[in-house]
Amino acid sequence: MRWLVLALLCLQLGEGMVRIPLRKGRSMRELMREKGMLESFLKGDPGRKYQLSNAVAYEPLTNYLDSFYFGEISIGTPPQNFLVLFDTGSSNLWVPSTYCQTPACAKHNRFDPSLSSSFSGISVNYTLSYGFGDLSVTLGYDTVTIQNIFVRNQEFGLSLDEPSRPFYYLDFDGILGMAYPGIAISGYNTLMQNMLQQSQLAEPIFSFYYSRNPTYNYGGEVILGGLDPQLYSGEVLWAPVVQELYWKISIEEFSIGPSATGWGGPGRHRPVGPRAVFFRPISGHFISAFLQALGAEESDYGFAVDCSNVPSMPTLYFAISGAQLPLPPSVYVLNNNGICTVGVESTYVSSASGQPLWILGNIFLRQYYSIFDMANNRVGFALSA
Repeated sequence: MRWLVLALLCLQLGEGMVRIPLRKGRSMRELMREKGMLESFLKGDPGRKYQLSNAVAYEPLTNYLDSFYFGEISIGTPPQNFLVLFDTGSSNLWVPSTYCQTPACAKHNRFDPSLSSSFSGISVNYTLSYGFGDLSVTLGYDTVTIQNIFVRNQEFGLSLDEPSRPFYYLDFDGILGMAYPGIAISGYNTLMQNMLQQSQLAEPIFSFYYSRNPTYNYGGEVILGGLDPQLYSGEVLWAPVVQELYWKISIEEFSIGPSATGWGGPGRHRPVGPRAVFFRPISGHFISAFLQALGAEESDYGFAVDCSNVPSMPTLYFAISGAQLPLPPSVYVLNNNGICTVGVESTYVSSASGQPLWILGNIFLRQYYSIFDMANNRVGFALSA
């Protein structure tokens, strides 16, 4: 099988895993069934557009250099504020803490457990491993607030050590994982699980919108508990999740203009998060063939193309659930003061199957509004407004 990855919300941090054996964990369906929510939800039209209600939280996302998107959460009583990456490629929540004295921690907001009346420690430590670095955390419980959502007794990580590279240079403080419980620290509920158990979501859905013309003050938003039809146009294309770990979906084909490449097939894709790339093929062979088809050459700035040739470059097509999702060259070519580069680079991510692994990032996501349906275990896409 070929492995492709649909990067939906994090940065390449999104390969977040704990260095412990993975567990099955209770599925979102099981949690909803326990709460008596599943039957009534599934009776509705599976293709319907979900209605928004007061229980839906809109969290604005900051865009930093078209590379990172992050929003604000609070932890503790009284609340202490943190900027976090909303990451569909991992499942744990952690923030810097006063237990950590490294320069990376000192530069960021740090959680002080002594200032929170609702904090309780667990005295359990873990190492969290991400695509660009590892850190050690100790676990605790406290209240987590996101807009009008309040989650009580949420397990989270308080950093003990953060290496300067890369954490010192990041403009966000921590990471909020939104993938399945199977890749979370064993024995503790994820934030998404507790949102469902504590009836904090109007619908068992979350969605992401990235502005086509982002500014630092507004890069888009994450919507917890629903989706917003004003932020997309047309119908939603749904793709079933093929494995409840990451948000993996199947892709049938990838085409460059009218020419199918054969790089798709019965592959699997995992939404992982936004960086300034739209995909990251693991294989040098695929990279070379792709760049040759686009007339791109490697340079000090990346894979460069002549800016005057961009209008005549081919549209890329991703076949998902029997439909073609186009990505025109005006989207996948980046123009930085007259220097044009293709938003692609080789990935460091390994593939368990040994087949090519791709990641789609924020260039793709600015084109397509993305929806994560926890009850029906599927991912939806619609053309962004």
